[in-house]
Amino acid sequence: MEFSLWVSLFSITLATILFLRTLSRCSRRVYNLPPGPKPWPIIGNLNLVGSLPHRSIHKLSKRYGPLMYLRFGSFPVVVGSSVEMAKFFLKTHDVVFIDRPKTAAGKYTTYNYSDIAWSPYGPYWRQARRMCLTELFSAKRLESYEFIRNEEVHALLRDLHAASGRMVTLKDYLSTASLNVISRMVLGKKYLEREVVHKGGLVTTPEQFKWMLDELFLLNGVFDIGDSIPWLGWMDLQGYIRRMKKLSKMFDQFLEYVLDEHDNRRHREGESFVAKDMVDVLLNVASDPGQEVKFSRDSVKAFTQLRSTPPFLVTGGPAERAGRVLLRLVGVAMARDGMRKDARSTSLSSDVLDRNRREEGLDVVAENASFLNVVAANQLLA
Repeated sequence: MEFSLWVSLFSITLATILFLRTLSRCSRRVYNLPPGPKPWPIIGNLNLVGSLPHRSIHKLSKRYGPLMYLRFGSFPVVVGSSVEMAKFFLKTHDVVFIDRPKTAAGKYTTYNYSDIAWSPYGPYWRQARRMCLTELFSAKRLESYEFIRNEEVHALLRDLHAASGRMVTLKDYLSTASLNVISRMVLGKKYLEREVVHKGGLVTTPEQFKWMLDELFLLNGVFDIGDSIPWLGWMDLQGYIRRMKKLSKMFDQFLEYVLDEHDNRRHREGESFVAKDMVDVLLNVASDPGQEVKFSRDSVKAFTQLRSTPPFLVTGGPAERAGRVLLRLVGVAMARDGMRKDARSTSLSSDVLDRNRREEGLDVVAENASFLNVVAANQLLA
């Protein structure tokens, strides 16, 4: 008797659930979705995305066309894979699609979406964009940093000359030079030469500084399962959230030291204070009472930990620049040894050696083209 009662209750509950589910499906709006692969329960189409998502999606676009529908876990995704679709999303309807999805990386590594890359479209984002265009990256501001670039190029050449006679990894030298330029422009000084100690405590070391930047660049590009399947996020199956929290704590300690150092100089110099780097500019903006949206101290730190071209001020830049310069130098070496004399290599060489761009130091490097060939071969085989 008791068993029959439980069976009846279970049957009624199951019937009610099925009825409500059918009712919700009938009342739900039916969309005319683009073609795409059939999603699996829970994971959607994540099984079709490999370690190189752009290649996986390109492969799928060849099968389903320039506009296709996917499901990444719990979220529907529409992918455009042609020039026309890119224009549709990024130009014709740019305001509709301007926001980025909120991910764990934006929450934990950019002070809860406080930088221009992760913040949602609105008054804060528009003010941040205006600040980048008129304050941080104006032609006058960038021109004022010309002496920094020249000094670091000459320092790079001195280091390369001192290393002559032995095999070196040119990309490491270029990456260090680029990071020195960026840190001087943004933070006011280099942090790759010695440990930073404040009030008896260690703030950072050159190795830790580089590790923080590499880790930040990595974690902003990883695929965290919780971003696609939110109800699994609390488990942190891949350990990324734990790494983000650790990195955020380390970066915050370092950036607090940087901001305190700049604040002390501002108070010490008083009315004679002149902004010398981008942190000074950001602190000036944050202290301006006439701003439409108030920039907090976290906003300043979020912008500071980014790289030298929009949207980032510090991270991501050095490796990219090192790779680009390395490719240019390879072109110079090949052209000077007569291995490649067509118009493209000539254009590449003239671009690198153009004195109007004040990269005069590269002329010296180009003189030793055979040395560069050895370095280039080493890089291509690595």
